[in-house]
Amino acid sequence: MSQKKFEVLVLSVLLGGFVGLGIATDSVAGVNINIGTPNLNISIGPPPPVVIQSPPPMAVIPGTYVYMAPNVGVDILFYHGQWYRPHEGHWFSAPSYNGPWAYVAPAGVPRAILELPPGYRRLPPGYQRIPYEHVRGNWERWEREKHWHQDKDWRGGWKGGHEEAGRGHEMDRGHGRRD
Repeated sequence: MSQKKFEVLVLSVLLGGFVGLGIATDSVAGVNINIGTPNLNISIGPPPPVVIQSPPPMAVIPGTYVYMAPNVGVDILFYHGQWYRPHEGHWFSAPSYNGPWAYVAPAGVPRAILELPPGYRRLPPGYQRIPYEHVRGNWERWEREKHWHQDKDWRGGWKGGHEEAGRGHEMDRGHGRRD
């Protein structure tokens, strides 16, 4: 086996182990692997910690069953029992809104999150806030029973000039369609 093939094999095994195990900690250490090849350097560190003192109120994003925490200074999304957060073009997930955040490979980010409607970050005045405990305890049943389909704001989306120009699927924020 050639040296180059051996290095690629070792890198694949190491990366598979890191990603496959899904080990998440509160540390700020990143992954940086360099096996004698100066052009091969992978470094994906976790996002800066966000400490939320109490469960944040949530809002369902129209046309989806993705929930956002609108009063938090960064994008934190809840979908199918897991939290997601973009940072520097990468996605991270966590079992709680306070982390610990673990890197998610692009193929592991749910399509519903990648295809959020433009302007989803800006809530119209008076849009319903849902207590975190209600979302956490009911999201599965709400999706199964199509609970939000009965809500006219959810069905119609956020219309009437509430979308921000130039906001939406920005790749530098980790949003957008998978290629």
